Amino acid sequence: MIVETLTSPVILFFILGFFAACIRSDLTIPEPFAKAMSIYLMAAIGLKGGVEVASTGFTTELAAAAVTGLALSFALPVIAFYLLKSFGRLGSIDAGAVAAHYGSVSVVTFVTAIELLTNQGMKPEGFMVGVMALMETPAIITGLLLARAASKDAKQDGSGNLAHEVLTNGSVVLLIGAFVIGIIAGTEGFAPVKPLFEVGFKGVLCLFLLDMGLIAARRLLQTRKITINLAILGIILPLINGTIGTVIGTSIGLDPASAAILGVLAASASYIAVPAAMRLALPQADPGIYLSMSLGITFPFNIIFGISLCAALANFLAPITG
Repeated sequence: MIVETLTSPVILFFILGFFAACIRSDLTIPEPFAKAMSIYLMAAIGLKGGVEVASTGFTTELAAAAVTGLALSFALPVIAFYLLKSFGRLGSIDAGAVAAHYGSVSVVTFVTAIELLTNQGMKPEGFMVGVMALMETPAIITGLLLARAASKDAKQDGSGNLAHEVLTNGSVVLLIGAFVIGIIAGTEGFAPVKPLFEVGFKGVLCLFLLDMGLIAARRLLQTRKITINLAILGIILPLINGTIGTVIGTSIGLDPASAAILGVLAASASYIAVPAAMRLALPQADPGIYLSMSLGITFPFNIIFGISLCAALANFLAPITG
């Protein structure tokens, strides 16, 4: 599984971007083009997920996955918070901000995992797009509560602005909106636009991950805030969270592919929605720490190794629980 992942063009383009940044290449992806690719990928994954739900209907499996995803997003930041304070030696505010990232999700990691697993014959259920959308925001609430409970200096106001920031975040609106459109349109309604969202999907994902490799490496090279302990946690936290997510996903009856995706969601760390919320709610927190950990360390680890590890664990657990 790991060998297949490492030889996939999707992953190789990410590694190319990471390598190019490490050797100080001037290779860049224009910002407007990168945003356009992001919009395309989120619209495509949301639409296809909604169409699949429309064809299968709402099931008890969907409900169980949704409740589990919400619970994980609320609970996982607690584990991260105490590890970041004890082993990572961060203050309460920075620990709360970073913990929120590790309870939320990375859309790009999710999209990449869907593509890789599907290519390897493990197609997750379409409703996992909805689970991902649900897991985007609860971690922000938990992270803020932990930071504010442990520190008298944390910002206490702006709750209304924070709620607006979270609920109107572009990625959240687009994913949920495309998911709902897919449910309404169904298979027949999706057919006329299917070529646009399927034929070019893999190519766009390759170019997008090339850009993400460049950004991740440059973020890591620029920071001076990451200690050895924090770098270790950037790998340990996705391993812990991914294991928890995959095990619970298997135990509630998800198929191996969907359980692996739940593990990937639990293992991932947000670097888009949560940083925007933290800038508003915890301006004292250091972006150099939470962005470098989530984007510079955890994201590359999950893309190259984490997805395959979750899939391998899900396949290993399936015969045991079955």
